[in-house]
Amino acid sequence: MKFFADTAEIADIRELMETGLLDGVTTNPSLIKKSGRDFIETVREIAAICPGPVSAEVVALDHAEMMREAEILRKIADNIAIKVPLTIDGLKTCKALTDDGTMVNVTLCFSANQALLAAKAGATYVSPFVGRHDDVGYPGMELIADIRMIFDNYDFGTEILVASVRNPIHVHESAKLGADVMTAPPSVIRQLFKHPLTDNGIASFLKDWEATGQKIG
Repeated sequence: MKFFADTAEIADIRELMETGLLDGVTTNPSLIKKSGRDFIETVREIAAICPGPVSAEVVALDHAEMMREAEILRKIADNIAIKVPLTIDGLKTCKALTDDGTMVNVTLCFSANQALLAAKAGATYVSPFVGRHDDVGYPGMELIADIRMIFDNYDFGTEILVASVRNPIHVHESAKLGADVMTAPPSVIRQLFKHPLTDNGIASFLKDWEATGQKIG
């Protein structure tokens, strides 16, 4: 399963790239607002740091304007994936862009039927939001299981990009269900490293090593 970082914070992206774990980055208008930076400049810098897909979202709601914005965004770098909402106009834009060789991430997916539509429109990625489903009392991971089954039934090439990932359990379940990609805030990715037994083991080994009075080198 590929790991994308859901952030517009450059320092976090640089750090995660150094681990070798990061395969791509997703951004959205809310993350850009949080960063306080210029949208185009931020996306350009991220695309230069991360060679994998970098999702940049259009904000228009009609097809013609989405295409105009997409034309600007996809010229930033070769690894830009245009992010469009799961609407009729969004899927028109998805088809036009994929037919022209541009990666497309169809976002704000909340049902298996919506994911099916995105796949039929040729989306590179479809982003079902599991955390937001959990928020309203629907188990978000059941949505991932349904989409995985449908995509496997028809051999769709669209990748399932699990979004709105809130905790390590979402990551674990996504991997078990065969999701292609998950995108999570850097804070959630860092939580994956943590385990109390790892911490206890390190503390125990260090204590024993200090007792030997030795040094390495």
